[in-house]
Amino acid sequence: MKISTKGRYGIKAMLELALNNNAGHISINEIAQRQNISENYLEQIFAALKKAGLIKSIRGSRGGYTLAMEPSEISVGEILRALEGSLAPVDCVKEENPAYCSNSQFCVTRVVWERVRDSINNVVESITLGDLVMECRKLENSDSCYLQT
Repeated sequence: MKISTKGRYGIKAMLELALNNNAGHISINEIAQRQNISENYLEQIFAALKKAGLIKSIRGSRGGYTLAMEPSEISVGEILRALEGSLAPVDCVKEENPAYCSNSQFCVTRVVWERVRDSINNVVESITLGDLVMECRKLENSDSCYLQT
């Protein structure tokens, strides 16, 4: 399974909000510049994150975005699923609306795909934005940390 730029950039942007959680609202322009992400693309990402209830926005000159809850309450899995949908490696083992397969009752490899799906979900659910903030702050330069794209 490969995570798209939408998922990777979404995690970077959410981490940016988490790192600045006590600073109030941050403009989308500021996040886009800091993370070298297209502002238009970031707006699309934030629309999905807002719809999922992970971020809040305030309009106006002093507006911007903030996390909808504490960083420790938002898992990487929630972010990825809001942006990518199911993290299942194949459509027949998706959590919601799995694809129909006439061979599913006899498919030996289905067990493999279910285990891969479950393992991925377990890992991304076990890591929160709070965990990433702590990792970032362990780095020498705690004002910003390198976020892999």
